[in-house]
Amino acid sequence: MIPNVKQALQTTLKNWNAMSASRGDEQEAVADQFQSSFYLFIDAVREWVDELEPRPQTIEELLEMEMMKEIFDALPAPLHLNFETEVELIMDNVVRIDDDKYD
Repeated sequence: MIPNVKQALQTTLKNWNAMSASRGDEQEAVADQFQSSFYLFIDAVREWVDELEPRPQTIEELLEMEMMKEIFDALPAPLHLNFETEVELIMDNVVRIDDDKYD
């Protein structure tokens, strides 16, 4: 796995675990931190995909790549659908406006 994607994934997983363990007043702040790290991770994946030569033509081609399989295996099951949705947007060259990321 390339270093910037790996680091962003590790941060996201750390924040996911913190959010899962949080209780009470800290929940909202920890959830915001997780959400922010998730979209930074998606941005790192986007950068990697955009630099691929040749760029995969389909979502299926992209998801069959070894690094994508590693990412999918590392992500907790509740994040699989979110990740797949973001991969679809990457393949469609759709970039979310920052406000859209948090709705």
